[in-house]
Amino acid sequence: MEIKKELMYSKTHEWVKADGQKAYIGLTDYARIQLGQIVFIDLPEINSTAEAEQSLAEVESVKAVAEVLSPISGTVNEVNEALINNPELINEDVYGSWLVLIEMSDPAEINNLMNSEEYENFCKTLSEEESH
Repeated sequence: MEIKKELMYSKTHEWVKADGQKAYIGLTDYARIQLGQIVFIDLPEINSTAEAEQSLAEVESVKAVAEVLSPISGTVNEVNEALINNPELINEDVYGSWLVLIEMSDPAEINNLMNSEEYENFCKTLSEEESH
């Protein structure tokens, strides 16, 4: 499982790459592994409002349909159009396949997320719980 040091992470397995007021959001490698091969994605409308910990998008894999929760609040400025016709790009490059670009309404929310080390420990705890 790959975890990128420069990103921030949510407990629901989304990554955030903040750049000033803007933030790219995608699925983590942990989520991709748990879901299996992703075959469909439903992204939000541009200019729609994203609320922290609320549904942002939906992904469908060979195993399940899962909601993607927004780790931060703001306005959806852009969606990754390439994923609409090729959702399997997430399977090939999970950190290169961002879902949405959000203009953050409160950049301080990023402080509620985990850094790479905290996220790695969080995932280890989940794996240990699953093995019991």
